[in-house]
Amino acid sequence: MTYMAITTILVAVAATLSTFKGGGFSTRSLLNQTLASDQWAFYQSKSIKSYIYDMRRENLEIEVASLEKQKGNEELISKYKGMISDYSQKVKTYESEKEAISKVATSYENVRDDNKKHSGKFGIAVIFLQISILLSSIATLSKKRFVWICGLILGLIGIFYFIDGFLLFM
Repeated sequence: MTYMAITTILVAVAATLSTFKGGGFSTRSLLNQTLASDQWAFYQSKSIKSYIYDMRRENLEIEVASLEKQKGNEELISKYKGMISDYSQKVKTYESEKEAISKVATSYENVRDDNKKHSGKFGIAVIFLQISILLSSIATLSKKRFVWICGLILGLIGIFYFIDGFLLFM
């Protein structure tokens, strides 16, 4: 009976720790998902700005082509060409910024995925450890050694997943 009580306590401690660690990794996963979503929203805003400048540049190019057919518009054409150059530079800047933002968002997604793996392993550990606690409790009440051994086996499986939650060897 003493061994049944001690093993039940040890399994309960492992279940508690697994619950806390799983929750921590789950929270980190959610946080990194939020950060990735923010980065993708930022990426989208840069895309929209780039598109607006690109459309404005194309409109000015059409306007310049129209003005070049007429005489006496050199000053306006020069001004438009300066704006076209400025808009082209802004489009290039936004495109390079989008690339950097994409890398940051992808890194957040990778961290999120890694945290999900850890959290999932701890979740499986909790399931096996809770069943082990249940079987150990039943074994204590019924004084059935076989039920206790089944509980120990499930507890060992739970502890295996608990360790795997840290190391991800499986």
